[in-house]
Amino acid sequence: MKIYDYKTLLDSEKDSILSRPLSSKNKALKSAVGEILQNVYSNKDAALYEYTRKYDGVALDDLRVSDAEFEAALQSVSEEEVNLIKKVIQRVENYHREIKPKTLIVDTEDGVICQKLYHAIESVGLYVPGGSAPLISTLIMLAVPAKIAGCQNISVCTPCDKTKKIHPLLLVAAQLCGVRCVYKIGGAQAIAAMAYGTESIAKVNKIYGPGNSWVTEAKLQVSQDAKGAAIDLPAGPSEVLVIADQKANARYIASDLLAQLEHGVDSQAILLTNSEKLVDKVQNEVTNLSKILTRQSILTKSIQNLVIVLTESLDEAVRLSNQYAPEHLIINTDNAKALLSQVMAAGAVFIGQYAAEALGDYLTGSNHVLPTSGFAKSYGGLETRDFMVAISVQEVSDIGIKNIGKMASKLALTEGLDAHALAVDIRLKDLEKAVFYEL
Repeated sequence: MKIYDYKTLLDSEKDSILSRPLSSKNKALKSAVGEILQNVYSNKDAALYEYTRKYDGVALDDLRVSDAEFEAALQSVSEEEVNLIKKVIQRVENYHREIKPKTLIVDTEDGVICQKLYHAIESVGLYVPGGSAPLISTLIMLAVPAKIAGCQNISVCTPCDKTKKIHPLLLVAAQLCGVRCVYKIGGAQAIAAMAYGTESIAKVNKIYGPGNSWVTEAKLQVSQDAKGAAIDLPAGPSEVLVIADQKANARYIASDLLAQLEHGVDSQAILLTNSEKLVDKVQNEVTNLSKILTRQSILTKSIQNLVIVLTESLDEAVRLSNQYAPEHLIINTDNAKALLSQVMAAGAVFIGQYAAEALGDYLTGSNHVLPTSGFAKSYGGLETRDFMVAISVQEVSDIGIKNIGKMASKLALTEGLDAHALAVDIRLKDLEKAVFYEL
């Protein structure tokens, strides 16, 4: 871990201490991901089998999870585990159903009525990271709003293990969410498959879900390709930033930092505090708690990405947080709600000493798919509306065009677009004639 006293740093050092450990703008990464995307686009399933052997060490017979595998997964788990997943799904459903957008009608009572109609995106692809942990929660966070939105075709891509299997609880969660189309592939190649389509995997309209730097870069590239697919948001390596004061429990803070760091070697955790005593306490707690955790191979590397900064004030800490724009922000201070009003950029905020970020990962209800790498300055977390498209409808009567037509025509001519003006004027003239003939 790295510890800094912010007031003693040079300006150049202040800019660098909060930099991400791995940038998706890395040229080598961009090039390597681009090659994968092109290979899958050209060679389809053959490329997917090739990458699964190369990166996962698995020679698959079929990319899609079979009905027999779904049934075997359900039979292999306990009733208690199934009930737990059902309860989590219910909490996430309650939240996302409540925030589902509804049709809006704006009637200005001058002959013009505007509507905003929402309907589900027909075909969506969900990416669930695999690796060393089955992210059941991520599948739920993606599949639940997709179903509530009304998406008809939902595909899931997630890596399998060395035995060609996907964790049974992941498959059970998929079934409970109403999803049966699951594929055993991960990485940039999975994003390519969903974006371009292959013999086995249908092309989707939009891709969702978090992933490592390779997955994030793949999502960005396919979203910029006319042949590709739209994406939800840049959700790459996990990150958390904690703002704490002298009253904060150092053990709580250390556990929050470690919870984020155990995701992967490229995860990042930051503590900003105005208490020098807390710096020492948290440092000791991180060292002690990390020894009792199981994911040692990851933590020994990711702890190097832990940054602790002593600030002169909590206001300065919030300013630095806004500059960093964290995926997760924990405010563990005596005046946490007061500081919330100053937060301008964060994927999700957790208020108070008991608001462990891990609760948001699983079952507060709010979605845990959030913008990373500073994109919280311009993106929000995933919502039901992200699985829907909005259509604007304008209904204009004869009275309506009489009321606003001349204004539209004048503005069109001001812009030098006389065809726009003509489209309005000919209607106005016809209405004048209609009135004349009636007389």
